Amino acid sequence: MTAPAQPADIKSHVQRQFAAVAANYRSSQVHAAGADLDTLVTAADLQADTLALDAGCGAGHTALALARRAGKVYACDFTRAMLEQVEALASERGLRNLALQQADVERLPYPAASFDVVATRYSAHHWHQPQRALTEFRRVLKPAGVFVISDIMASEDYAQDTFLQTIELLRDPSHVRDFRVSEWRAMLRAAGFVAEVIERFPLRLHFATWTRRMRTPKSNRDMIKSLFAGAPTDIRRDFDIPAQIRGDDFTFTIPGAVIRAWRADG
Repeated sequence: MTAPAQPADIKSHVQRQFAAVAANYRSSQVHAAGADLDTLVTAADLQADTLALDAGCGAGHTALALARRAGKVYACDFTRAMLEQVEALASERGLRNLALQQADVERLPYPAASFDVVATRYSAHHWHQPQRALTEFRRVLKPAGVFVISDIMASEDYAQDTFLQTIELLRDPSHVRDFRVSEWRAMLRAAGFVAEVIERFPLRLHFATWTRRMRTPKSNRDMIKSLFAGAPTDIRRDFDIPAQIRGDDFTFTIPGAVIRAWRADG
């Protein structure tokens, strides 16, 4: 019998997965822009002397957006290849107030009460132990600091939740879970935060681009399209799945939200 995968095995898999596709995230329009990114930056309430952390920064689009308003931004990611993309983008845009750090969000290498803002976008659904990450964010935030997350959020409806997790995992084997808003509220409360949902949004995705970004094999793309074609009416409606699917040139939506939180003792 094969032993179950341990966290180190899972994290090594995530590193390999994203090292191979890091450049795709540098050019991804979904990650480079979006109303939710604007909302996140506004919610962070950045000042000229703000010290911010982009946790799980990927190719660095959120860190770069924060850096345009903050005093200094630390961009940390588990994958070295992603940090190389951040460095290249920062150089192209002439931004010099970024510091890069290869780090695990569950074990941050920063002293307590270091940051005014901790932000994360489209990263948390890959975290093996999100509760530990939130505890770390609270530790490194100053008492009056703010945490802001934008991510895909599963529905409170079990069938829609299952459908979302299934297509996500078929597309990307490093996917862990898109949490529900209620789950985020509970985890944030357990970590010592007070939280509010400040925006819900549908994220429109182009199927071919979405799967190409992660180099999803054809067999998995076909399985996802089969799930789309056979989905019940309410799921087709809520995910905005087209009536006819021919090839990979079509769009659909998945749900997202932006949540802002503060230390309960702040």
